[in-house]
Amino acid sequence: MARKFSELFDKMPPESQRRAMQIAEKMRAEMPLALLREAQQMTQESLAEALDIGQAAVSRIEHRTDAYVSTLRRYVEALGGELVILARFREGEVRITQFEDIAGQKAKRAQTG
Repeated sequence: MARKFSELFDKMPPESQRRAMQIAEKMRAEMPLALLREAQQMTQESLAEALDIGQAAVSRIEHRTDAYVSTLRRYVEALGGELVILARFREGEVRITQFEDIAGQKAKRAQTG
């Protein structure tokens, strides 16, 4: 008979529970675009419609290892998120705002004609 994961988890030693939680948290914090889209319960077709592109274009975006920041921003925003670019150094993290400014400038130009 199948058992619930929560029952098995509760029987694990505390150290094993902690490691499992760390792995699960890392999996939630790091994922490729296709899994991110699926986690947001969107199909390639529905995302393509939101982006006003074809489904094949969404597939190409998801399989690329290199993309324009603007393309990635539109993809993430169509999923309901916000793209944030961070640089990590030994001293800490720095949020790169240059690309945010460009996106804001384009929006202002579009509004003013």
